Amino acid sequence: MNIKKFLTIFVAAMLLVTIGCASGPIAPKDEEQHLVILNTNDTHGHPVAFYDYPASDQGGIPVRKTFVDGVRNANPNILVVDAGDMNTGRPESDFFQTEPDIIGYNAVGYDLLTMGNHEFDNNFAEMQDQIALSDFPWLCANVKTEDGKYIENVEPYIIKEYGTFKVAIIGLMSKYTEQTGNPEFIQGFVFEDEIETAKALVPKLLKKADIVIAVVHMGLYDETKGSMLLAKEVPGIAMIVDGHTHTKTEEAVFVKNDETGKNVAIVSSKHWGLYMGKTDLTFMNGEVTDVKFELVPMNVRKRIKHDDGTRTYPTVGEEIEKDAELLATLQVYVDKVDAVLSEVIGNATAVFANDDSRKMETALADIVTDSQQWFVGTQGLEADFAFQNGGGIRATLGDGDIQKATIYEVLPFDNSIAVVELKGTDVIALFDKAATNIGAGAMGQVSKEVKVSYDSATKTVTELTINGAPVDPAKVYKVACNSYLASGGDGYDVFKNQLSYYDTSLMQRDAFIDYVIYLGGTITPETDGRITIK
Repeated sequence: MNIKKFLTIFVAAMLLVTIGCASGPIAPKDEEQHLVILNTNDTHGHPVAFYDYPASDQGGIPVRKTFVDGVRNANPNILVVDAGDMNTGRPESDFFQTEPDIIGYNAVGYDLLTMGNHEFDNNFAEMQDQIALSDFPWLCANVKTEDGKYIENVEPYIIKEYGTFKVAIIGLMSKYTEQTGNPEFIQGFVFEDEIETAKALVPKLLKKADIVIAVVHMGLYDETKGSMLLAKEVPGIAMIVDGHTHTKTEEAVFVKNDETGKNVAIVSSKHWGLYMGKTDLTFMNGEVTDVKFELVPMNVRKRIKHDDGTRTYPTVGEEIEKDAELLATLQVYVDKVDAVLSEVIGNATAVFANDDSRKMETALADIVTDSQQWFVGTQGLEADFAFQNGGGIRATLGDGDIQKATIYEVLPFDNSIAVVELKGTDVIALFDKAATNIGAGAMGQVSKEVKVSYDSATKTVTELTINGAPVDPAKVYKVACNSYLASGGDGYDVFKNQLSYYDTSLMQRDAFIDYVIYLGGTITPETDGRITIK
């Protein structure tokens, strides 16, 4: 081969490599591009169909797979994302450290998972095992180790190339995780400001891709925090997929960016895989030209009461067939759990709803806290009262037979019951803090020994008694609580002032099971006014 021919071939080869590995945007000018984004968030260990009031057989990854396969077959450009909190939910997930969920996500073909605060529910080694099992990347750009490195095997962003365009996807987690995360497992990590992280990273990504999508676990609140603040303050984001607040967006929420004046769409798909969001995103020259969002029920069911008194539970919308192969794979995990937890321990005469345990006193929260107080009493510890974070109660307790498995859904966290001693001044501070948490996961629920009133407007305590008496600042009180709170979780740093600490080593859910049996097995939902909010 002569030198001229060699150089001709070499230059041609190099040109092909350069084109194939283009480092910047690649979309042709003035041509509309189309991308379909499918999203879930806060699935919390719900790999197979489950009961959610008012009916069973709702959700599940096998249904999701069928739906995603259908969308994938109809669209050449598809992005499947999850906005975090895959961990901690039903026993068939929790017993196996979320292994069935990850297997399901692999089968569906998820492109990524942005880490949520509950990805810190496990120790670092267990987190790494989960990442290793995942066929998709985990994203988080604003959490680093103390030496400034990203979490091991976690990416700040990915760039996905389609035929005629590239998309950069950035992952962000709520900075508030530094307060709500398990103190034992978040040690050694630095939670940086989400907005500042995005401001620094998005301009760089716009040089590498045609558009930037943020898949975040920040929560939908208002324009002062969370994903709405992100949309408002960080220019250059095409759209945001959100999680954390379990928000159900029936249609996209639009927020005007302060700098560009352009509206940014935010979507979120409630929780537990009951819904999957489907966004048809159209853009040209790096600018979004159209957003069409649809919230698709994953075999969500409604109750219809007929004139003859019978009830039926049809799906909302078209029923989706479960993927048979994936269902068979996941059923193995269900069968293993059923063998242990199918025992019936009692009966609920009516539904113990969990919808409002972050907002007010509920019958479910009452019986949970009373079970803690009862249990420590059986151990001769005689606590003055029990205190529980509302967000630690995760599911509704349906009416009828109560299986052990149900209690594992209601109280899925591996938290034991502890007893701590606090000065009266710290008990007062505890409830002062609780007054600021109404409506949040840190909402303070209490046992029957407490009577507390809050002013919701001023977020203050207006009345507080324990066992019928005002709190004595000079007295020492014994408080029963879960081990997460005892270590200062959910922002309750006051527990770190404890004068003494004793861990009973019995899990919350096991104490609850024993309490139901102690009550004779039949329980009825009722509240007694221990918490008043005005």
